[in-house]
Amino acid sequence: MRQAAQEFRRRAEHEDFTAVIDDLGEHRARALIGHADALLRALRPAEGPECGTVLIQADNQWRTVAAALAVGFGGGTLALVGRHATADEFAHVCADLRPDAILAEPEVFEHWDAASRLPGTRHDVLDSWSLVRSPRTRDAARWSGGVLIGLTSGSTGRPKGVVQSESALRYACDRTADINGLRTGDAVAAIVPLSSTAAFCFGVYLAFTLGGPLVLQGKWDRRLALERMARHDARWTMCVPTMALQLGEAAAGSRALRGVRSITVGGGPMDRGALSRAEQSLGTKILRVFGMSECLGHTSPRPWDPEERRLGRDGVPFPGTEIRAVAPDGTALPPGRPGRAQVRGPSLFLGYARDGAVEPPALTADGYFPTGDLIALAEDGAITVMGREKDVIIRGGRNLDMTEIERDLADCPRVARCCVAPVPDELLGERVAMLAVRAEGGAIGLAEVTGYLEKTGVPKTRWPEFVFDVEDLPQTAVGKLDRNAARDLAVARHARTLAGPGRHPQAEEGDP
Repeated sequence: MRQAAQEFRRRAEHEDFTAVIDDLGEHRARALIGHADALLRALRPAEGPECGTVLIQADNQWRTVAAALAVGFGGGTLALVGRHATADEFAHVCADLRPDAILAEPEVFEHWDAASRLPGTRHDVLDSWSLVRSPRTRDAARWSGGVLIGLTSGSTGRPKGVVQSESALRYACDRTADINGLRTGDAVAAIVPLSSTAAFCFGVYLAFTLGGPLVLQGKWDRRLALERMARHDARWTMCVPTMALQLGEAAAGSRALRGVRSITVGGGPMDRGALSRAEQSLGTKILRVFGMSECLGHTSPRPWDPEERRLGRDGVPFPGTEIRAVAPDGTALPPGRPGRAQVRGPSLFLGYARDGAVEPPALTADGYFPTGDLIALAEDGAITVMGREKDVIIRGGRNLDMTEIERDLADCPRVARCCVAPVPDELLGERVAMLAVRAEGGAIGLAEVTGYLEKTGVPKTRWPEFVFDVEDLPQTAVGKLDRNAARDLAVARHARTLAGPGRHPQAEEGDP
């Protein structure tokens, strides 16, 4: 982060500019630098110049930007965690990162029990936030050149720290700016939570490289996001499909974002027709892309590409990035043949944070990273993401582990056997459906299932949204659960539900 932070300082010395616009108002660059310098004084131990690894509560507000500047000025490594992380999740993060300092608002600081995770001196910084740092700071070199650690849930349910270098951040932002026609001084909007690696890269870091305003929004509100982006002349933003569709609905055909050059959309299943309607309503162009925390960005179409290429497929690799589809034995497949995605290029991560150091990624012998996705390559180099190798449901950009949800449901009363499967949804991409074989009694309803999950403390993010009674679960020839058949069955039952008179898809409570 040092390079971008120093560029920010030099730019501010030449001209004080509006650097951040958030729920609290507008924030000038020099004021942010003042906050960053004060924070850095609190971060640095007496015996060393570096600020080490700083774990921050990353919110969509000026404090996240000031903290990034401070860590950049101090030559440290910035680690991001969302304010809604549970105490257990935070404990796992601390075990993996072994941070030298923790920064959060007081209520969250107490909820995480941060003081017990890192005993040390506590300070009030950034207008009332809490900071605790170890009296001794370990060299940030333990991250092998990593400057940013973001968390990804992947499909394991436990957050994983993805370690990225500054060169990877710079490459991803430069290619994104080139593709979308962004110029020095352009404003960009960050409406996805900055606690994710991609949101931080294509929000904070991109704004640093462009030297323009970063338009932020705390809690998601489609109408406020639309109004703020239009009022402050944002030229680009990145979001998940759900947000793009909701923005389109809020615009109601007004073309309110006609000044936006393009909106990059990724992170889940996408419906071409729904995205097309959204961009027409907004007055901009939507670019459907493929990327992940471990390999930032890495594909995109161009704003002037025809709709089929922009919305029907998932982009072409960034210059310098290579993607291939391979068979189970690792053999590269020709265009048109679906296979397992592998990628290599300048935005590839350094590894995962494990026990305070980098655990290098498991790459192929020739340096490719298996992404866990199934893709098909076209003759023109464009890719189409076909799904995931692992059993996950991607709801509104969030990965949900099917087996984890099924464990939650295993002891549900009157359920003899069950499985979950994704069903398509125009707004969220996918929703969670439960196929249930009942042990006794009448049909099992959604209210019965969710009531049980609520009593047992299962988070709502893992609740099914549809329940379908079945005589038995689909099986393979050897008696294992047939995931593909289960998906097809759930989709068919869901379609029947939508076709039924007077039925609303979110009100479904079993379909005997």
